[in-house]
Amino acid sequence: MKKIILALISLVAFAACTEDFIEENRNPYQISEEQLLEDNNLLGSPFSGMIFNLNGHQIEEDLCSDNWMGYMGTPTDFVGNVNNTTYYIRWNTYWDRVYGSIMSPSKKVIELAKKYNLPMFATWAKLVRIYGMSKLTGVHGPVIYSQYGISGNSILYDKESDLYPLFFKQLDSIQTDFNANKEYVGFKKFDPSKYAGSIPQWQKVVNSLRLRLAIRISKVDPAMAKTEGEKALADPAGLIATNADNFTNSLQGSKIPVAQISYEWDDTRMGAPIESFMVGLKDGRISKYFAPAANPGTYADHPTVPYKGVRNGAYIKAKADHVPFSRVAEDFQTVQFRRNFTAAEVAFLKAEAGLRGWAGAGDPKTNYEEGIKLSFSDWGGSGVDAYIADATSKPISYVDPVDARNNFTAASTITVAWNNADSNELKLEKIITQKYLNNFTNTQEAWVDFRRTGYPKIPHVAKNDSNADWGIIPATEWIKRMPFVNAERNGNTAAVADAVSKMGAGAKDDIATRLWWDTGRASNF
Repeated sequence: MKKIILALISLVAFAACTEDFIEENRNPYQISEEQLLEDNNLLGSPFSGMIFNLNGHQIEEDLCSDNWMGYMGTPTDFVGNVNNTTYYIRWNTYWDRVYGSIMSPSKKVIELAKKYNLPMFATWAKLVRIYGMSKLTGVHGPVIYSQYGISGNSILYDKESDLYPLFFKQLDSIQTDFNANKEYVGFKKFDPSKYAGSIPQWQKVVNSLRLRLAIRISKVDPAMAKTEGEKALADPAGLIATNADNFTNSLQGSKIPVAQISYEWDDTRMGAPIESFMVGLKDGRISKYFAPAANPGTYADHPTVPYKGVRNGAYIKAKADHVPFSRVAEDFQTVQFRRNFTAAEVAFLKAEAGLRGWAGAGDPKTNYEEGIKLSFSDWGGSGVDAYIADATSKPISYVDPVDARNNFTAASTITVAWNNADSNELKLEKIITQKYLNNFTNTQEAWVDFRRTGYPKIPHVAKNDSNADWGIIPATEWIKRMPFVNAERNGNTAAVADAVSKMGAGAKDDIATRLWWDTGRASNF
């Protein structure tokens, strides 16, 4: 008996010594997985970065969709004035941002959620990755999604016509999980949006994203679009319907990119196309978007409205020539959040859905005017009632006081006021134009709208440097997509070739190949 007792005492002493040894020899500068798991930090901490990286910076946005859609224009003659903005691709990095900062950490979260039985974090991660990948496929077309994380020498891309049904199916599952856990508060300390982890608020994002994607495919697959759009409109959880519901995210102390590029680097200025619309339509949001031009001589063509933009794909001789043009508004220097999805955008989506006859969409005119009101309120613009009623003001032609080669005649002749007697095509032009004007700082979605509808009517690039290297864009056309990144072209070659074949007969991995939902049909109905 004594031997047994002594043995037990020795075992306890050994265990204690072992624990002391482990504790004393633990690296004091290394946080263990167990410590990170406390308060769900291990799973929750990646979300601020994932949501922040839904958007890009200068290369992914300002020198791409910001310029292509005429929100901004560069005064800088990057690479001898032959670059992305003039349709010769120099930079192409949004792919890396999405995979490195959204897909990779979300995969880890999903794995850890399973390991530690915290399924709601997996559900949230799946929503964020769908949001990010829905943006990436709007840039490239086929993407690696269902096969992501699979090891092998060749990772296949998803065909777009397979990708969207998969998004919708996964949004169903996400909404089911959220419905069953509406009171869950585990996200609160990790949520970089103003939702503070509220599941009912994130449910509105699910429905709004479903509606956005349904509208995106409405020309190429109207049956699926209608089914999914009506599902979003009918869901009891609702949509982003008020500005208090807007999906925004913290900039985490950083300056919003467009302000940094404008004020610190002097590499971006107001775009000429948006000048044409906002000055011509007497838009009260203009002072909330842009600062007056430094030199009154630059806006002599409309001397009472002191704003001047740079043409998309402009001829640039010297940076100093266009630097005196309008920067973004001074307020962007200190703003600490970024808009991802607004109630105004949802109202315009509903207005288009109404034109397409989708149940639950409501009256197009009501939604159109509500979208404008929500946008003016959100941005702090003045004079919304007069703006909505204006049936005479039209976009103006553009004059570049530095280089007349950048001048253009306004292609659009629309006014703001709704007219029920107009054709659906004209009504849609008004809806998309106002959606465009609202979506400042969310320019990639405007680029999607433009390619699928042809609206708003913006000018072609002034200087077209497209060629066989990256694809030729005719003088009567606009850029269609971004090529796959060189790392994929060189390291996943067979899969890239397969992806190109999935884009249809005659497709190439170039900037002239249309995406699936960009049908090329002139008529939208």
